[in-house]
Amino acid sequence: MSGSRILVVRHGDTDWAAERRHTGRTDVPLNADGERRAAALRGQLPLDDVAAVWSSPLGRARRTAELAGLVVDEVVDDLVEWDYGWAEGLTTAEIREDRPGWTVWDTPDPGRETADEVGVRVDRVIARAQGLDGTAVAVAHAHLLRILAARWLGLPATAGRHLTLDPGGWGVLGWERETPVVERWNPPAAPTTS
Repeated sequence: MSGSRILVVRHGDTDWAAERRHTGRTDVPLNADGERRAAALRGQLPLDDVAAVWSSPLGRARRTAELAGLVVDEVVDDLVEWDYGWAEGLTTAEIREDRPGWTVWDTPDPGRETADEVGVRVDRVIARAQGLDGTAVAVAHAHLLRILAARWLGLPATAGRHLTLDPGGWGVLGWERETPVVERWNPPAAPTTS
């Protein structure tokens, strides 16, 4: 397994992300800052030995890939962001006005995907990546990629809560001998020009 790696890339800023709104399946486009941040990824990503480039079906991920200079080989439905159900478009602060202590990570709600259900999807992505000889690039979304990293490490999906990933952020999931590791995570963004 030590030949396979995953380079995870989070899409750039959107207006909803800037407002900290749960942005799952709503296809919110990149804003101007998101476009700049995505373009700043060009030439910054470690793209040695890329075997496949996959993207979420949502436009903000596909546009980030394009601006970063990545040619998407396949749109992968399993990379779509968490289905927040009724929480879509709301901030945690707004939700907590009626539901103190609510978190996206472990509050069960009918009609909303759970962290473990997202974990099942990313496990399929990981299995595909581990079948490659080289690096799979996955351009997707914050919560999903955080869960993907947790599952890569063999941790529960909810352990993704411990890994923040900025808009336009990225990380490398790899190996130290036979042990899955996080090689890099959320390095500082390259400066952008207005």
